[in-house]
Order: sequence, then C-alpha cells, then structure tokens
Amino acid sequence: MDRPSWAPADVDLDRPSVARVYDYYLGGSHNFAADRAFAEQVLKVMPAVAGLARSNRAFLRRAVQALAADGVRQFLDLGSGIPTVGNVHEVLADAGVTDGRVVYVDHDPVAVAHSRAILADVPGTAVVAGDLRSPAEVLAQPQVQGLIDFTRPVAFLLVAVLHFVPDEQRPADIVAGYAAAGVPGSHVVLSHAGLNRPLTPAEEEAWEMYRRSPTPLILRTNVQVEALFGDLTTLPPGVVAPHAWRPAGDEEPPPEGNAIGCVAVARKD
Repeated sequence: MDRPSWAPADVDLDRPSVARVYDYYLGGSHNFAADRAFAEQVLKVMPAVAGLARSNRAFLRRAVQALAADGVRQFLDLGSGIPTVGNVHEVLADAGVTDGRVVYVDHDPVAVAHSRAILADVPGTAVVAGDLRSPAEVLAQPQVQGLIDFTRPVAFLLVAVLHFVPDEQRPADIVAGYAAAGVPGSHVVLSHAGLNRPLTPAEEEAWEMYRRSPTPLILRTNVQVEALFGDLTTLPPGVVAPHAWRPAGDEEPPPEGNAIGCVAVARKD
C-alpha cells in the first residue's frame, strides 16, 4: 500500500498498533488498513468496544477537569496515543487554565510524530518518545525535566495502557515509580480493561483477538486495579466504571449496564 505522507518511514504499515486501533474506535483518521481490519474484527463480535473507548476518553476529560479545579497544573500523559479531540492541554484550555504544563509520552512513532507536529507551537507542552514501563528513563528525559517542576504536584495519567502490561512486568511497580517522583498532592489517573464477572462468548472472542495480537490485553478486576495504586489514597467515588466517575450528565452508559473496565484517581498524601 502507499505510505501516507504523515507516516514515519520506520512504521510497519502491516502490523496493527493498539494506539492506532484506539484512534479508529474514537473515529480518528490516523490509522492504517491493518489497524482498521483488526478493529473491525473486534467490533464485529463486540460492537460495544467503540462506545467504551469514548466513555474512557470522557473519563479522562472529567479527571483532568477535576484535578485542574483542585489546582493541579502539571500533567504527564503516559501512553498518550494518537492526538485526537480532547487532548489534555485542550481540556485545560477549555477549563480556563493558562499556566498548565503537559508532557505527552508514547512509544508509537505515529503518535509521537503527530503530537510533535500538532504541538510545535503550543506553549507549555512537550512530546517524548519513551516506554512508560520504564519510569526512571521517562522521568529523566530532558523534555520532562525541562517542563515539569517536580517540587510541585504532578498528575501522572495512565489511561487505557496498563492492561497491556502483563503481571511479570510488575505494573504496580510502574505506578509506584511515577508516584515516587511526585510530591504530596500529586495524583495518578488510571483506567483499565477488565470485568468482575465471567466473560460472555462475544467478550471472550474479542479478548482472544487481543491475546493473539502483537500487544496482548490483560483483564483485571476492580480489586486488582485498586491494588495497583499501592499506598496512594483513592479519591471518591473509588474504583468504578468509567461512566460512573463523577458524572457530568453527558456520560455514555455501557450496553445493558455492563461496563468493561474501571477507572480511578488516587492522591499521594
């Protein structure tokens, strides 16, 4: 296939990327045929996935708004993905925050290239190519150290990413690694795929597609997700479905009330 002008030369167009598949679920245009084919396979057996992606994105918006209202001005968006409507700096701008600082971190070259192009002239933002699974390396990046003041509270965003980190890679240690860099008053924002009940046949089939993909999906229960926060203090309403976290009236309820995944925000005291 022809390589789009916006695609970096080292991107494999035939290998689906979770960032670009997620972009497709959200209605974005920065994805390739392999991404769309994989997404359509999932949607064929589980059409609710696109709505769940939108619900997750809406949670991110509400969480950023809530933290900004509490005075948090610095955000490290880990696994930020393909730029789309509702990026963190846009949420802050819509909330009237003019002194926000946002660093976007991703290892997908398309996500990094587009983020850099979009944010080239946006003050208070930076883009880092990095692997969120290595907190020390990410935090040591010059762009991170140059923009984020770690003597002030920071919000570490791990939205829809830790379900791609298997237990053997110690996701709780990843959370702790970022939290350790923050002063008291810093927060971790987290969303995660999972269920507290057996999978339906359609859900099992969709999950199996991800398990066979280059980036397998790990489902965790609410209790397992809460454990990822370690000694951080979970803010009300706790670990809940995305649409149930401090609803603002425009949430998209899950089909038949079955939320596939949970979200939470926790504070470092």
